[in-house]
Amino acid sequence: MGAAMRRIQAGNALSAFGLGFTVPYLYLYVATVRGLGSFWAGIVLGVFALAALVALLFTGRVIDRRGPLPVLVGAAVTAAVGALCLGLANSLVTVLGSAALLGAGTAVMQPALATMIVWSSGPTSRTRAFALQFFLQNLGLGIGGLFGGQIVDESRPASFTLLFAIEAGMFLVLAAIALSVKLPRNAAIADARPQGGRSGGGLKAVLGHRAMLQLCALGFVLFFACYGQFESGLAAYGTEAAGIDPSALGLALAANTAVIVVAQFLVLRFVERRRRSRVIAAVGLIWTVAWLFAGYAGLGHGSQTMATAAFVSTYALFGLGEAMLSPTVAPLVADLAPEAMVGQYNSAFALVKQMALALGPFVGGPMGATLHGPYIVTFILFSLGITILALRLGRRLTPAQDQPALAAAVRCAILGPGDHANKSPTGSATV
Repeated sequence: MGAAMRRIQAGNALSAFGLGFTVPYLYLYVATVRGLGSFWAGIVLGVFALAALVALLFTGRVIDRRGPLPVLVGAAVTAAVGALCLGLANSLVTVLGSAALLGAGTAVMQPALATMIVWSSGPTSRTRAFALQFFLQNLGLGIGGLFGGQIVDESRPASFTLLFAIEAGMFLVLAAIALSVKLPRNAAIADARPQGGRSGGGLKAVLGHRAMLQLCALGFVLFFACYGQFESGLAAYGTEAAGIDPSALGLALAANTAVIVVAQFLVLRFVERRRRSRVIAAVGLIWTVAWLFAGYAGLGHGSQTMATAAFVSTYALFGLGEAMLSPTVAPLVADLAPEAMVGQYNSAFALVKQMALALGPFVGGPMGATLHGPYIVTFILFSLGITILALRLGRRLTPAQDQPALAAAVRCAILGPGDHANKSPTGSATV
């Protein structure tokens, strides 16, 4: 791993650590500590998500025109200002404005960091780079949440001010690290650098790329059916249908994180040797089993111990699927992108992810709390849909996009070790 990649990954871990510090406590802070109540706390979380969506609409073109470094620095500074102002806010207007800044800044960081990883890696090393990114994100979020929980005290508003100040400091450190990065000139993505302030065909080109549209549809279902249910629909279902003790929800989330941390690099070799579309299809089947476990927990009429074990197993199986997806989906987005539009493709996929995460709780929350049987059946069907969509996507991918390690090995055998390094193995998918 080169020096640039090490710094990028360190910045990625810091941004996750900062988010883990405060996001779990944002609702409590607004509703209780600032005394605005649950209604306005919900509005603040909505503003946080809406600002992220709006910012992502414009992020890709700016990244491709100006490069990811200035975008990342600007986003980190914006998030730092938003976090600090949120910790000091004492009125509804300042809370809403600060949440908007924090939401926009943190959302823009992700496609900027992803584009920097693409620029600093080749198609064959990209799988491991994104696996490491996902590992560090989860580790940072987990550690941040753990440390944040030791600091917060709803009876002491100053503890939340300290929390947001530390988060702001993490984002400023991220900006400083980004400014120290010198991105290498990789032959495989040499033409991806901004040239003359112009980039590809913008959003119209993304919408005209059928393989990318299929991947975005698949991504929406992935994030809607898994991540969008973690702290809303699935948690509501667990407590209402399965009678899970609230403390067991923390155990389930810990099991999810533990599986990701342990399994991430164990599954990497398995993932690298197989077609990306088949790996995603397998994740759909794994998550189908996870939802069956959830169904047993709430509808199986077993003992409370068995229900809790089944519920925790649901989160653990989701973690296994996430570990398989992290080195698969993000590199595929990069390999589908034309060389001058890496930032726009990363931002488009981040926008789809953000929409799924926003819509997931809105749909899943009420269903999980009241419509227990239909809720489980619905998300079993969504998981099977992941498998179907992945297999359909595989028919539209080139061999280099679907299984880059095998394609690189074939090229190396044909061209010899001295020639293949300067060849770009990514090809345009059928449009």
